[in-house]
Amino acid sequence: MADAAKQAQVAKRVMELTAQAVRKLKDPRVGMVTITDARMTPDLREATVFYTVLGDEDEVKDSAKALESATGHLRTTVGRALGMRHTPSLSFVADTVPEHANRIESLLAQAAQADAEVHRIAEGAKYAGDPNPYREDEEADENEDLKQ
Repeated sequence: MADAAKQAQVAKRVMELTAQAVRKLKDPRVGMVTITDARMTPDLREATVFYTVLGDEDEVKDSAKALESATGHLRTTVGRALGMRHTPSLSFVADTVPEHANRIESLLAQAAQADAEVHRIAEGAKYAGDPNPYREDEEADENEDLKQ
């Protein structure tokens, strides 16, 4: 088992090496692929590589198939450059963080518009009931009764 610092260091190196190797792939199905992150298991035997693809869903699917078919070549390239005793196996996972971030931003924008609408409606609103909800007459009577 490797410590967390070594695990992070190897993950960063795997990410860099995989990005360089993906750039050199000659498969026409590989589109505008960006390697965004890599995570290693504590025993440094398996690496999960996260990627994004610029384009529509067909390009994303084609790039996923291309990366899947090139996994062996990419593993060999990364393993030679790493120089470790055991080359980690690579698994590619589409990174959906940008899509989730865009969705959250649109929801926040909708909430801000709704909040502005509520404030606009509430500008002329008045409180229900009396302006002073406390009964002053009864308090004065109670205070007099207690004094006696």
